[in-house]
Amino acid sequence: MPKRLTDHTFEDWLHFRPLTQTYKNLLYDASNELYVRKPARVGDIGAIARGLAGRNVLITLAYEDSQAIEWQLRLLRRYVPHDVYLIADNSFDDTAAAAIRAIAERAGSPYVRLPRSRRRLSHNHGLALNWLWRNLVRPGAPAAFGFLDDDFFPTAPDDPFAYLAEQDFYGVVRLAGERWFLWAGFCLFRFTAIADKPLDFRPDYFDGLDTGGGNWEVLYRHGDLARLRKAPIIGTPYKDGVAMSAETYIQWSDGWLHEVGTNDRSATQADKRTVVAALLAPHLGEG
Repeated sequence: MPKRLTDHTFEDWLHFRPLTQTYKNLLYDASNELYVRKPARVGDIGAIARGLAGRNVLITLAYEDSQAIEWQLRLLRRYVPHDVYLIADNSFDDTAAAAIRAIAERAGSPYVRLPRSRRRLSHNHGLALNWLWRNLVRPGAPAAFGFLDDDFFPTAPDDPFAYLAEQDFYGVVRLAGERWFLWAGFCLFRFTAIADKPLDFRPDYFDGLDTGGGNWEVLYRHGDLARLRKAPIIGTPYKDGVAMSAETYIQWSDGWLHEVGTNDRSATQADKRTVVAALLAPHLGEG
């Protein structure tokens, strides 16, 4: 969203930023509208949407990590009450997508492969969530729904949908100055509270808001952050003796473990996956 005219500084006007931001936002919105109108590469959208009606739905945005999807599926089945686990595959690689689809089919979970997008990571993520909102969630009318990152794993019993009995949304809050939003990797919504709102899960770069921040104007600014029940989040090095950095930390939100994958093939990421596998092993059980 471009800033309101009253929010621009004198320097902004000297550099014509109100005009350039408005122009960039028009292009930004046009690319979003083109994307959400694209058909799914795989999946019967009508049938999937009909299967969501009146149910509690968890939607994972998968990205080329079939092992994480299999772990998450098994852990959700064990620890988190839900009606539908929908796998929305945003993988670029066809082989990776085929492996994820096979896991979904074996488990009987609905699967959709999203339209192709070559946008940068945060923008790509936001476009994917907007596509899901426009094409599946809103027409499907679930009782409640939530978005999860594919490397976010429950390790203890939890019912995040229970918090929606007292508030319209729940998740991990991220702050950006005076604004805030729910992290797109763990956010849940009561459908009837937001069904008529023009939700936008894209980043709002002009205000420094990452994926999900586009909902500030239409949703979050109307909420009372002080009274909102929030999911805690704590970052730590993934193992003892490792210095904290963008590549070496994991996060805990009560009993949920966030691996914080970076989709690279570095030795650090490989070692982190080994450590995460060991942390999850006692919870995965047999098959």
